[in-house]
Amino acid sequence: MNNTPLSNEKKYQLWINIVSVAIPIVVALLFMVRLPNVDSLSFLPPIYASMNGITAILLVLALFAIKNKKIALHQNLMKTAIVCSVLFLVMYVAYHMTSDSTKYLGEGPIKYLYYTILISHILLSIVVIPLVLISYVRARLGQFELHKKIVRYAFPVWLYVAVTGVIVYLMISPYYI
Repeated sequence: MNNTPLSNEKKYQLWINIVSVAIPIVVALLFMVRLPNVDSLSFLPPIYASMNGITAILLVLALFAIKNKKIALHQNLMKTAIVCSVLFLVMYVAYHMTSDSTKYLGEGPIKYLYYTILISHILLSIVVIPLVLISYVRARLGQFELHKKIVRYAFPVWLYVAVTGVIVYLMISPYYI
Protein backbone atom coordinates (compact mmCIF):
# COMPACT_ATOMS: atom_id res chain seq x y z
CA MET A 1 0.00 0.00 0.00
CA ASN A 2 1.41 3.35 -1.06
CA ASN A 3 1.30 5.75 1.90
CA THR A 4 3.28 8.68 0.53
CA PRO A 5 2.14 12.25 1.23
CA LEU A 6 0.86 12.56 -2.34
CA SER A 7 -1.15 9.32 -2.11
CA ASN A 8 -2.66 10.52 1.19
CA GLU A 9 -3.74 13.77 -0.45
CA LYS A 10 -5.32 11.85 -3.33
CA LYS A 11 -7.58 10.11 -0.79
CA TYR A 12 -9.06 13.52 -0.02
CA GLN A 13 -9.10 14.80 -3.61
CA LEU A 14 -12.45 13.22 -4.49
CA TRP A 15 -14.10 14.94 -1.51
CA ILE A 16 -12.42 18.24 -2.31
CA ASN A 17 -13.72 17.99 -5.88
CA ILE A 18 -17.24 17.08 -4.78
CA VAL A 19 -17.47 19.86 -2.21
CA SER A 20 -15.88 22.42 -4.56
CA VAL A 21 -18.49 21.71 -7.23
CA ALA A 22 -21.44 21.04 -4.94
CA ILE A 23 -21.30 24.26 -2.90
CA PRO A 24 -21.67 26.68 -5.84
CA ILE A 25 -24.35 24.51 -7.46
CA VAL A 26 -26.34 24.11 -4.24
CA VAL A 27 -26.07 27.84 -3.48
CA ALA A 28 -27.27 28.69 -7.01
CA LEU A 29 -30.17 26.26 -6.71
CA LEU A 30 -31.14 27.50 -3.26
CA PHE A 31 -31.34 31.03 -4.68
CA MET A 32 -34.33 29.76 -6.65
CA VAL A 33 -36.04 28.41 -3.52
CA ARG A 34 -38.36 30.66 -1.57
CA LEU A 35 -39.48 29.24 1.76
CA PRO A 36 -43.22 29.78 2.18
CA ASN A 37 -44.62 31.13 5.44
CA VAL A 38 -41.17 31.99 6.80
CA ASP A 39 -40.53 35.45 8.14
CA SER A 40 -37.88 37.41 6.32
CA LEU A 41 -34.42 37.10 7.77
CA SER A 42 -33.72 40.72 6.87
CA PHE A 43 -31.58 41.15 9.98
CA LEU A 44 -28.92 38.79 8.58
CA PRO A 45 -26.99 40.91 6.02
CA PRO A 46 -25.03 42.98 8.57
CA ILE A 47 -24.31 39.81 10.53
CA TYR A 48 -23.03 37.82 7.58
CA ALA A 49 -21.08 40.83 6.33
CA SER A 50 -19.48 40.97 9.77
CA MET A 51 -18.56 37.29 9.41
CA ASN A 52 -16.64 38.24 6.26
CA GLY A 53 -14.90 41.03 8.14
CA ILE A 54 -14.01 38.70 11.00
CA THR A 55 -12.71 36.15 8.50
CA ALA A 56 -10.45 38.78 6.92
CA ILE A 57 -9.06 39.76 10.34
CA LEU A 58 -8.52 36.11 11.29
CA LEU A 59 -6.65 35.48 8.04
CA VAL A 60 -4.28 38.37 8.65
CA LEU A 61 -3.77 37.35 12.29
CA ALA A 62 -3.09 33.76 11.17
CA LEU A 63 -0.46 35.02 8.73
CA PHE A 64 1.30 36.95 11.51
CA ALA A 65 1.03 33.93 13.80
CA ILE A 66 2.72 31.57 11.35
CA LYS A 67 5.39 34.15 10.47
CA ASN A 68 6.17 34.27 14.21
CA LYS A 69 6.23 30.45 14.44
CA LYS A 70 3.10 30.32 16.60
CA ILE A 71 1.82 27.18 14.94
CA ALA A 72 -0.98 26.27 17.37
CA LEU A 73 -2.33 29.83 17.25
CA HIS A 74 -2.15 29.77 13.44
CA GLN A 75 -4.06 26.47 13.33
CA ASN A 76 -6.77 27.76 15.66
CA LEU A 77 -7.15 31.02 13.75
CA MET A 78 -7.44 29.18 10.44
CA LYS A 79 -10.03 26.74 11.80
CA THR A 80 -11.99 29.69 13.15
CA ALA A 81 -11.75 31.45 9.78
CA ILE A 82 -13.18 28.35 8.09
CA VAL A 83 -16.02 28.22 10.62
CA CYS A 84 -16.75 31.92 10.03
CA SER A 85 -16.86 31.34 6.27
CA VAL A 86 -19.24 28.42 6.69
CA LEU A 87 -21.46 30.50 9.00
CA PHE A 88 -21.41 33.29 6.43
CA LEU A 89 -22.54 30.88 3.73
CA VAL A 90 -25.36 29.41 5.82
CA MET A 91 -26.69 32.87 6.78
CA TYR A 92 -26.30 34.18 3.23
CA VAL A 93 -28.30 31.30 1.77
CA ALA A 94 -30.93 31.50 4.53
CA TYR A 95 -31.40 35.22 3.87
CA HIS A 96 -31.81 34.70 0.12
CA MET A 97 -34.27 31.85 0.67
CA THR A 98 -36.54 34.17 2.68
CA SER A 99 -35.97 37.59 1.12
CA ASP A 100 -35.96 39.12 -2.33
CA SER A 101 -32.58 40.20 -3.63
CA THR A 102 -31.82 43.87 -3.13
CA LYS A 103 -31.23 45.87 -6.30
CA TYR A 104 -28.23 48.15 -6.39
CA LEU A 105 -29.56 51.64 -7.18
CA GLY A 106 -26.32 53.56 -7.46
CA GLU A 107 -25.69 55.32 -10.77
CA GLY A 108 -22.76 56.35 -12.89
CA PRO A 109 -19.20 55.12 -12.30
CA ILE A 110 -20.00 53.85 -8.80
CA LYS A 111 -22.50 51.40 -10.33
CA TYR A 112 -19.77 49.94 -12.55
CA LEU A 113 -17.39 49.77 -9.60
CA TYR A 114 -20.04 47.95 -7.53
CA TYR A 115 -20.70 45.36 -10.22
CA THR A 116 -16.98 44.87 -10.89
CA ILE A 117 -16.38 44.19 -7.20
CA LEU A 118 -19.50 42.01 -6.93
CA ILE A 119 -18.70 39.86 -9.97
CA SER A 120 -15.05 39.40 -8.99
CA HIS A 121 -16.20 38.56 -5.43
CA ILE A 122 -18.65 35.91 -6.68
CA LEU A 123 -16.23 34.32 -9.13
CA LEU A 124 -13.37 34.22 -6.66
CA SER A 125 -15.65 32.87 -3.92
CA ILE A 126 -16.07 29.82 -6.15
CA VAL A 127 -12.32 29.57 -6.87
CA VAL A 128 -11.39 29.86 -3.19
CA ILE A 129 -13.29 26.74 -2.12
CA PRO A 130 -10.86 24.16 -3.53
CA LEU A 131 -7.88 26.37 -2.64
CA VAL A 132 -8.90 26.45 1.02
CA LEU A 133 -9.77 22.76 1.13
CA ILE A 134 -6.49 21.70 -0.49
CA SER A 135 -4.56 24.02 1.84
CA TYR A 136 -6.32 22.59 4.86
CA VAL A 137 -5.78 18.96 3.83
CA ARG A 138 -2.10 19.52 3.10
CA ALA A 139 -1.57 21.14 6.49
CA ARG A 140 -3.57 18.42 8.20
CA LEU A 141 -1.42 15.75 6.52
CA GLY A 142 1.77 17.55 7.55
CA GLN A 143 2.67 18.38 3.94
CA PHE A 144 3.87 21.83 4.90
CA GLU A 145 5.94 22.57 1.79
CA LEU A 146 2.99 21.69 -0.44
CA HIS A 147 0.72 23.63 1.92
CA LYS A 148 2.89 26.75 1.55
CA LYS A 149 2.83 26.44 -2.25
CA ILE A 150 -0.97 26.53 -2.48
CA VAL A 151 -1.38 29.09 0.31
CA ARG A 152 0.50 31.57 -1.88
CA TYR A 153 -2.69 31.59 -3.97
CA ALA A 154 -5.31 30.65 -1.40
CA PHE A 155 -4.49 33.39 1.11
CA PRO A 156 -4.79 36.43 -1.19
CA VAL A 157 -7.89 35.04 -2.91
CA TRP A 158 -9.62 34.23 0.39
CA LEU A 159 -8.65 37.60 1.85
CA TYR A 160 -9.97 39.37 -1.26
CA VAL A 161 -13.27 37.47 -1.06
CA ALA A 162 -13.67 38.28 2.63
CA VAL A 163 -12.84 41.99 2.23
CA THR A 164 -14.94 42.47 -0.90
CA GLY A 165 -17.84 40.76 0.85
CA VAL A 166 -17.81 43.59 3.37
CA ILE A 167 -17.41 46.21 0.62
CA VAL A 168 -20.34 44.79 -1.36
CA TYR A 169 -22.50 44.88 1.77
CA LEU A 170 -21.50 48.48 2.57
CA MET A 171 -22.23 49.57 -0.99
CA ILE A 172 -25.66 47.92 -1.19
CA SER A 173 -26.80 48.43 2.41
CA PRO A 174 -28.41 51.84 1.76
CA TYR A 175 -30.80 50.10 -0.64
CA TYR A 176 -32.07 47.42 1.74
CA ILE A 177 -35.77 47.90 2.40
